[in-house]
Parts: sequence; C-alpha cells; structure tokens
Amino acid sequence: MPIPFIIGGIAAIAGALGVGSGIHGGMKMKDANDTMRWAKEKQEKAISKFKSKNASTTKLMDDIGKQELQILDNFKKFSDLIERIQGRPDFKSYSREGVELPKFEAEDLKEVAVGAGVLLGGLGGAAAGTAGGFAGAGAATAAVMAVGTASTGTALSSLSGAALTNATLAALGGGSLAAGGGGMALGTAVLGGATLGVGLLVGGIIFNATGSHLSDKADEAYKQAQETERKVNKIVKYLNELSSAAQPFKDSLTRVESEYKKRYSSLYNTVEYRKKTNWSDFTDEEKLTTENLVLLVGLLYKMCRVNLVIKSTSNKETNKVNHEDINSAVHDASVILDDIAA
Repeated sequence: MPIPFIIGGIAAIAGALGVGSGIHGGMKMKDANDTMRWAKEKQEKAISKFKSKNASTTKLMDDIGKQELQILDNFKKFSDLIERIQGRPDFKSYSREGVELPKFEAEDLKEVAVGAGVLLGGLGGAAAGTAGGFAGAGAATAAVMAVGTASTGTALSSLSGAALTNATLAALGGGSLAAGGGGMALGTAVLGGATLGVGLLVGGIIFNATGSHLSDKADEAYKQAQETERKVNKIVKYLNELSSAAQPFKDSLTRVESEYKKRYSSLYNTVEYRKKTNWSDFTDEEKLTTENLVLLVGLLYKMCRVNLVIKSTSNKETNKVNHEDINSAVHDASVILDDIAA
C-alpha cells in the first residue's frame, strides 16, 4: 500500500480516537460539573436549614432566659413588700401530690434578685443566645453567680455590660480557661461567622461549614457536602427536641407568672393603699392571697433553677435536653395552679 494512504489511514484512526476521547472527556467534565452543582445545592440547603432552626430556637431560649431574669429581679420588690407585714406567720413548705417547694427565705430571694438585676443590665449588648445560655444553665444559678466573684477575684456585681456577661459566662463554663475551666465557650451559644458556638445551648459540636468553600474536586466536594448535611441533621434534631421541651416550659412559666402578678398587685394594694401592715388586720381573703403569693414565689424560684439542658462531657456530642426536670416543673406548676384556683 502506498505510504500516503498508510499515513492517511493512521491519521484517520488517530482522528477518530481523538474525537472519541474528546467526547469521553466532555462527558466527564459534564459529570463533574453536575456533581459540583449537586454538592453546592446540598451544602447551601443544609446551611439554610440550620440557620433557620438555630435562629428560632435561640430566640425561644433567649425569651425564656430574659423572662426568668425579670421574674427573679422582681423578687426584691416582693421581699420588701412582705417584710412590711408584722406578725406574719412562718410560711411552711408546700407538699402535695409529689410537689415539694422550699420554705420562703427572704435573703435567698434578695440575693438572686440582685444577681438577676445585674445580668439584665448586661444583656443589652450581649450576643444572641446569651440569655438562652442562662436559661439553659438555670437562670437562678446564673443570678447567684453574678453576685459572686470573677476568676480575677473581682466582685461580679461591681461589673457591668459585656464585662459582667463574660465573667458570668466563664463562671458557668466552670471557670476561666486559665483556671482550667471551659471559659465563655461553655457559657453561651452564638452563631458567628463560620462557627456555631459550643456551649449551653448546642453543646460540643463545632459546625464550621457555614461560609466555607467546597473543594474544587467534584467527588471531594460532594463528600464535604454530605458531611455538612450529616452534621446539620444531627444539630437540627437536637434543636427540635429542645424547642419541643422548652415551649411547654415557657407556657407554664408564663401562666405561673401571671397568677403571681395578680396576687402581688392585690397584696401591694392591701399594704400600700389600705395601710394594713399587721397580719392580724388582714381579712381571710387577704391572708389567703398572701399565702398563695408566697407559694407562687417558691414555685417560680424553683422553675428558674431548672437547667433546661445538661452539658455534654464530650466535644463531639450535643448537650442533652433535661426532659426529667422540665416535665417535673410543668407538672408541679399545673398541680399548684389547680390547687390555688380551687
């Protein structure tokens, strides 16, 4: 066969192979592009899901934390009012159907009221999730800590704003990092930039996929997106569980607070406007109102001590929702409200 024809044949075969290779390469590029698109969509969907649920749960927890601190802060007014009543009885502890409340102690209420007041003052510029962190740990516990001392030895009550908030959060985290504690990271839950804060609200899982860049390799990018989705699903499951438990608690707390306010207003009118400051001058109805008011204070104080979450001991796991204490508090509230309404 003449050489030109041989060369021409080889060129044709090479050309055909080239076309086939080009088609195959194009298909691979299309597959890679499709994989990258799916990875990006999966990543963005997961992050959006997390942000939405985290925002709603953080708001709910913040609302509970602020409400509890406001209740505790009001206890000083209650203590001052009831101490104006001379000859009042030594109110006994309450026990019925498994519900037990401690005997009224004025000094305890005053202490927690002072702490709640300074914490409320420090919430103005605090990040979202801070008040929820207090609710998670038990607002009454946080308030008592706020009248203690920071790791530096400074009295917390002498601090204000961010300094007070940070010092209290560090105390709730087990002390400052320098002292071997968890520091502020264990005292609050804040979504900032690319990191989900580890702390009382969310626990030890560090979620740093937000805002991160996927790998430029399609298969690796898809694996990253799958991992993001897995982490988000785990956190969202926890947040759903926490929300489902926290909402009934908040509803119960609100009902008890409403009954407390009614009776506080009634007692205030009795003492302030009717000028009755001696127990013997109280009518039976006024005495019952006062006794039930003291009862509600004890119930509110107990509810504000409930830590809604139990901090995880592992930095790879979320916290646990404190279902036992939450359900017990809701049950106690229901029993007592039924009792005083009877």
